[in-house]
Order: sequence, then structure tokens, then C-alpha cells
Amino acid sequence: MPEPELFLLFVRPMNRSALRYAISGSVAAIFYGEPRLTHDVDFVIFLNERDIERLPEIFPANEFYLPPLEMIKTEAARDNKGMFNSIHMETGFKADFYLTGRDELNAWAFRFRRQIEFADEKLWLAPPECVIARKLEFYREGHGDKHLRDIRAILAVSGEQLDRGALVDWIERLGLRAEWQLAQS
Repeated sequence: MPEPELFLLFVRPMNRSALRYAISGSVAAIFYGEPRLTHDVDFVIFLNERDIERLPEIFPANEFYLPPLEMIKTEAARDNKGMFNSIHMETGFKADFYLTGRDELNAWAFRFRRQIEFADEKLWLAPPECVIARKLEFYREGHGDKHLRDIRAILAVSGEQLDRGALVDWIERLGLRAEWQLAQS
């Protein structure tokens, strides 16, 4: 599988299993902005108890590392910031799964996610406004310049498609005004 398509290792089994997800992070930023190298894919994912129990079938142990189901259940019970990761054993490519919980931005992302076709697969992308807001949060937490570069690329390539009102609303609600000003400079 070509390097840029490694994220499909996770998308395909989720699509076959009808898991509800939205691709976010750097992979979504690539679709809305410009190509760049990434070593993982971020998903916002809704998992109920039944979905969690099915994860070992969806991501079999001979192909994927998954944390113990009890740990995933603990993360899913969090109101916000619940997450776990999975690794494709052959390639080492990693997926970070951010559980919806009661996070309002995640809920909004699910309501406004966008379906696209890529490599004969249907993909669900978080809306670009959500991708930008999360990248601003990640920048605030770790000051990684890659987040600002991704935001600038999204603005350059997809800026006309953005719902600026929704974006500004989320920036204000999440207290990201300073980071947003820096991303625009």
C-alpha cells in the first residue's frame, strides 16, 4: 500500500463494520490543505458498548494492536478527552481514536462531517472548522509549528469553503483567540 494511503488500513474495517467516525487531524488537514508526511491518523469516533465489544473482530490481533477492552471502556466513560490508539502491526502506522463523550465540538463535527470518495472508499471527514479548532488546541498544548502550517494550508486551499461564523464561534468558545491570530500571521 502506498505510504499516503496507510490510513485506509483503519478506514476500511470501520466502514465494513459501520462504525461512526470522522477523520480529523493531519489526514483531514491534508484533504483540506496540502500534502505532507504523517505517521498517524486521528479519528473522532462514537462507540457504544456493543461497538467496543466488536473492536477485536474489526481490528484482529494478528494485524492490529488494541489496548485491553476494559481500558477502552474506561476511556469511553469519560465525559471528554477519552482516547486510545491502535497500531497496524505490519506497517507500524498508528490511529488515535478520540471518543465523542460529551465534547460539544466532537458532537458538532459529527453533525457536519463530510463524506468524500478516495481510492474507491467512502471517507467521513470532520469539517475543516473542527480540524482548525483542534489544531489550534494542539498548538496551545504543545506549540508544534506543524499545526499552524496545517491551518495556513487549509486557509489557502479551502478558505473560501469555510463557515467563518462557525469557526470564529468555536475559537471564542474554546478560548483560542491568541492562537488563531498567530495562525493567521
